Amino acid sequence: MTLRVAILGLGKIARDQHVPSIAAVDGVELTAVASRNAALDGVPCFPTLDELLAHADLFDAVALCTPPQGRQEQAIAALTAGKHVLLEKPPGATVSEVRPLETLAREKGVALFATWHSRFAPAVEPARAFLADTTIRSVRIEWKEDVRKWHPGQEWIWEPGGLGVFDPGINALSIMTAILPRPVFLTRSDLSFPENRAAPIAASLAFSDSAGLPVSAEFDWRETSGEIWNIMVETDAGSLTVADGGKRLLVDGAMRLDQPDREYAGIYRRFAQLASAGEIDVDLSPLQHVADAFLLGRRHVVEAFVEA
Repeated sequence: MTLRVAILGLGKIARDQHVPSIAAVDGVELTAVASRNAALDGVPCFPTLDELLAHADLFDAVALCTPPQGRQEQAIAALTAGKHVLLEKPPGATVSEVRPLETLAREKGVALFATWHSRFAPAVEPARAFLADTTIRSVRIEWKEDVRKWHPGQEWIWEPGGLGVFDPGINALSIMTAILPRPVFLTRSDLSFPENRAAPIAASLAFSDSAGLPVSAEFDWRETSGEIWNIMVETDAGSLTVADGGKRLLVDGAMRLDQPDREYAGIYRRFAQLASAGEIDVDLSPLQHVADAFLLGRRHVVEAFVEA
């Protein structure tokens, strides 16, 4: 049975990832769009969620691709209408606002999926399996990119709830929490805020676990020489690297896996499974780590960020 999906918020991530991935997955079809400032040829388009929901016969599920601020209200409206709901990452602007959505989804008997697209990268599951049989000695994360390249004109990302550099950094945290055999907790957070912005442009974090494992993470939006999206793990069985955001896996420098990005196709295959069974898949651990980083964060003011 085909899962008919409506996208709310036809911005960059929706056009770059959601639209082509839906087209590539069997059993999933894009049948409607709601967006204030954009439309998609060949698909019924509506300016608001309310108008979309007034045509509920067109779709079974809603993919919320809007900024996290205000997304809870949108999710409540879609769930109340009996629609399955997919939440782009991060699933909300706060941790606590997501839990009531789970309760509502259960009451309505529909699926709720808080997505972490980086967990569907090809190297993630092989890395988890490798680490499950080793003694881990240390973990080092480097996640650096140019904000002007990856988030041009996205002012919401600099506002409270927009996460700043944690918008990409949370991808690393989603991989970390998927591949490590034990949960970790934050022990140190240093956050660099541009003097004219409400969200950080860089972050330096330290974590540990119940066995005292040292984990460090460096996130930075000021990297202009090229993207660095790597997680390096030292173990008694060798050095494992999840590289290029999860596209590649190396052990002691030797390539074990190198595959193209099909993360969002994996998301929609999973969403179709959840919708068929009316199940919930919501893991808030990456978002909780970000919240903890703000709780423990030492604030450092750096030079103003100007887009142009």
